[in-house]
Amino acid sequence: MEYTPRLKTRYYEEIVPALVKQFEYKNKMEVPKILKISVNQGLGQAIIDKKLIDAGIEEMTMITGQRAVSTKSKKDISNFKLRKGMPIGVRVTLRGDNMYEFLDRLVAVAIPRIRDFRGVNDKGFDGRGNYTFGIPEQIIFPEIDIDKVHNINGMDITIVTSSKNDKEALALLKEFGLPFKNQNR
Repeated sequence: MEYTPRLKTRYYEEIVPALVKQFEYKNKMEVPKILKISVNQGLGQAIIDKKLIDAGIEEMTMITGQRAVSTKSKKDISNFKLRKGMPIGVRVTLRGDNMYEFLDRLVAVAIPRIRDFRGVNDKGFDGRGNYTFGIPEQIIFPEIDIDKVHNINGMDITIVTSSKNDKEALALLKEFGLPFKNQNR
């Protein structure tokens, strides 16, 4: 028997029917889905200490379950002592089963471990149904051993969906369990 992630099964069995009912789609293929999740971490201190990139790649690989790659600067900036082609960050793009596994761990395990957490902001949509939010520290993931962390770095997570607008994407991500702040302000 082949393994399928819990959220992928939930998407087809629960989320699709709920969104068809909510938005009155004529066909269940119209229901938006998550296409990819992009995770990136800017490591500006890597200009001074080259070992930070290696540590960032190792941590990001442990967190996402997929090999991370370094990002390089596109131009020279003399004020920051930055040269074109210097490694300044780490990124991973997740698709398929890895994406669903990461989202499941993010929603169920990592986000509840954030200190003073009141929900993710619903203002991170770009108008085309994609959602970006930041995480203040990488130590909220259980894969990271706090004793071995030298620097606490945040990361940006972008969830790319196939929805046409932000309203559909918000409903989709709420169904997946992303804890948005209360709308009653």
